[in-house]
Amino acid sequence: MELLKSNTQTKSTYTFLLIVGIILIAFNLRPAITSVGPLVGMIQEDVGLAHWSAGLLMSLPLLVFATMSPIVPKLANRLSNEMTLLIGLISLLVGIVIRSIPMTFFLFTGTLFVGVGIAIGNVLLPAVAKDKFPEKFGLMTSVYSTSMGLVASLASGLSVPLADGLNLGWQGALIVWGIPAFIAILAWVLLVKFNQGNQHSFKKVSSHSNHIWRSPLAWQIAIFMGFQSFLFYVTISWLPEILHSHGMSMSTAGWMLSFSQLVGLPASFIIPVMAGRFRSQSWIAFMLNVCSLLGYLGLLWGSSYSIIIISIILIGIGLGGTFPLALSYIGLRARNASQAAELSGMAQSTGYILAAIGPMFIGFLYDKTHVWTIPIITLILTSGVVMVFGMLSGRNRYV
Repeated sequence: MELLKSNTQTKSTYTFLLIVGIILIAFNLRPAITSVGPLVGMIQEDVGLAHWSAGLLMSLPLLVFATMSPIVPKLANRLSNEMTLLIGLISLLVGIVIRSIPMTFFLFTGTLFVGVGIAIGNVLLPAVAKDKFPEKFGLMTSVYSTSMGLVASLASGLSVPLADGLNLGWQGALIVWGIPAFIAILAWVLLVKFNQGNQHSFKKVSSHSNHIWRSPLAWQIAIFMGFQSFLFYVTISWLPEILHSHGMSMSTAGWMLSFSQLVGLPASFIIPVMAGRFRSQSWIAFMLNVCSLLGYLGLLWGSSYSIIIISIILIGIGLGGTFPLALSYIGLRARNASQAAELSGMAQSTGYILAAIGPMFIGFLYDKTHVWTIPIITLILTSGVVMVFGMLSGRNRYV
């Protein structure tokens, strides 16, 4: 009886620690990127970066994600999920520290380490949620995707106040985000030790890469994730400029970007829970992309502040819901955790290639036309593509 009670307590302690560990990783998957944008001007001035170099600094993590994502499941197969996640967090912390040294070499080297660390977390979190919480997969996806969105928007807003208001400079404002990484490392060191001592170790993922890459459904999910990533990163990069072209001040336009992310947080939480309760999620993909379509149409035709505000709210809901829906598909369309890891690696590899291309392509269209009409029409058409592949991915079947 005492042994049974002890085992129950051990299991509940482990489950609690695992949930905390997952949330702490989620906290670290965006701020090291979203904190850079508002500080780019200071970094350029201090280090002497040209505009194209500053653009590369922003795109580099996304290119690392695209390169690393198919490799991560193979690494986890050798080491186990929890050890790979711990290595990812250490890489992230090392990168944050290195890139705070005001020299071009260290800035880009540190950013590479940051990209590797975040790529590992991006790929393995859906697999861990599928493995450890198969019955609560939707809820766990909600919890960590909302955590990601919340801290991402905080990091965007806090960067300049930390650099200027607290006189930390851009180096201090970036290195602050090493604190949650350090706390997460402590939690995952405990999880690794706990697993070794209690035989609760994560299953290693087995490699089914060839099967996944040949699956039409896997490609539908990958294209859905890719083009929703395209929309998200283009919006993050260019929405303030688009709003400025409508006569809004840049400071107000910046706050509108933060507002669009905050508006999306309820959708980030609700959508995965809803997705887990239905066999088909096609109607969810349809509704979310109707929001995106109407939002971008409002930016195209918007002539008043009220229409623009409504458009930003609709875009926030659409983008806030499609990303966690894509994460949900990774778990819902996979039969087990190993398949989920492989599907996650494939979908995110494709996704981040498109995400890295997106801001540069839309910027190129603007440079050619000198108006935002063609770029916004491109976003409307892309929303249609996201809708179609989101609905195909939402059908009740497995890869």
